[in-house]
Amino acid sequence: MTTSPEAIVPESKDWTYVITDGCAECGFKPTVAPLTGALLRATIPAWRAALADPEARTRPAATVWSPVEYACHVRDTCRIFRERLGRMLTEDDPRFANWDQDATAIADDYFHADPAVVIAQLEREAEATASAFDAVAGAQWRRPGRRSDGASFTVETFAVYFLHDVVHHVHDVARR
Repeated sequence: MTTSPEAIVPESKDWTYVITDGCAECGFKPTVAPLTGALLRATIPAWRAALADPEARTRPAATVWSPVEYACHVRDTCRIFRERLGRMLTEDDPRFANWDQDATAIADDYFHADPAVVIAQLEREAEATASAFDAVAGAQWRRPGRRSDGASFTVETFAVYFLHDVVHHVHDVARR
């Protein structure tokens, strides 16, 4: 394994279309938001399997994340989306600061992460985030929030957008 990763081209695609259209690439179909917790929990076995693989830290191509790098991203996505969900439920139309996932991957050294440590962290973050979505009820699903680029969400559309991110990365890891 190399000691330093090659740079990954930052993602520039606006994935908000998946909220209504789904994703042909990974097969994601927009879901009923109250199922978010259960569907998030259902991805954990796939992450366990991917990170148990002896090649979990190996990139399939120099500029494509390894399973452990994707798992680090999903772990952090769970935490950030849970924090944002909390804000949507307690603040009026919060605006979220930009999160540069590529800068985070470098700063937190996803490339050298230990798969055993990452799966424990991912499981903990996924369960906490699933529980947070499980607790949403009634009119809370319609509460608004906005990304730094102005994209507007309700808790319901935010849940669907979040779930796609996790499901899409399970797909990324499974197709290696």
